[in-house]
Amino acid sequence: MERRTIGAAALAVGAVGLGCMPMSWAYSGSRQRGDESLRAVHRALDLGSTLLDTADMYGPFTNELLLGRVLKERRQDAFVSTKVGLLVGEQHIVANGRPGYVKRACDASLRRLQTDVIDLYQLHRADPEVPVEETWGAMAELVQAGKVRALGMCAVGARGGRRSGTRLHDTTLRQLRRMQQVFPVSAVQAELSVWSPEALESLLPWCKARGIGFLAAMPLGNGFLTGTLTPGEGFEPDDVRARHPRFTAEMMAANQPIVAGLRRIARRHGEDVTPAQVALTWVLAQGRHVVPVPGAKRERWVAENAGAAELRLTAEDLAEVGALPGARGSWD
Repeated sequence: MERRTIGAAALAVGAVGLGCMPMSWAYSGSRQRGDESLRAVHRALDLGSTLLDTADMYGPFTNELLLGRVLKERRQDAFVSTKVGLLVGEQHIVANGRPGYVKRACDASLRRLQTDVIDLYQLHRADPEVPVEETWGAMAELVQAGKVRALGMCAVGARGGRRSGTRLHDTTLRQLRRMQQVFPVSAVQAELSVWSPEALESLLPWCKARGIGFLAAMPLGNGFLTGTLTPGEGFEPDDVRARHPRFTAEMMAANQPIVAGLRRIARRHGEDVTPAQVALTWVLAQGRHVVPVPGAKRERWVAENAGAAELRLTAEDLAEVGALPGARGSWD
């Protein structure tokens, strides 16, 4: 697989990564099977999808434990990205950016992952009670201690804090500027997909201008852009899509023209090309510093996603994707 570099440290990873969250968190708990997920991770590494993205809160903790079983055997094949800064309670999630906690959490992640170094350690969310410089400074000390190779910022979820008259990522950009004064940011992770292109406005150009890698979260629109979801079929109560304003039966039906457009382009490139691969290739085309990180928990989807790195869309194809109708949610 094509290799891409993350940040000034020039950390090389496969062009398409693997989001491991669905294996143990947020999506259809009844369909999460450990052995199946382990095979999916091994398959990803075999295909060159070396970036494995996890977090201590996924499970919580069980996602890192699962990856640790693979890393114990194949650490040299993988690029390990995990996150810190969120604590999970029974009915809530809170941020914790206190320096002492960050250092303890890193040691705990290292134990669960069965490794002595984390390739990319991301701040999952900034703690509103702690100056981001203090949190970032503690994370920088982990680099200096040899426990972490590079640092990143996770901006997923920024939509919820949007205020009238502001751009989606304004708060994140202000935080990043402050963090850069303390220690270099190697990567930023944020949502980017055909149906959520807002990062193209300011966040992606900001990263490109500074040589910062961009990890595209949810590049398949929480699975919608794969074309495999049926409007009205419903989701399990623990599935985040059960409460997502774009996944009501009405809105899924209204957004079908997006999938139809992706499918139309896919057919022009061969019977085996899928809408998901077209969607991922569009993300890859947004810059050499961009690495999509689609979530998957089965070998089949891992292989399909990795195949997007070999697909070559024409300029006309990319323009057609860009001209697809915007996504609608139940607030529209």
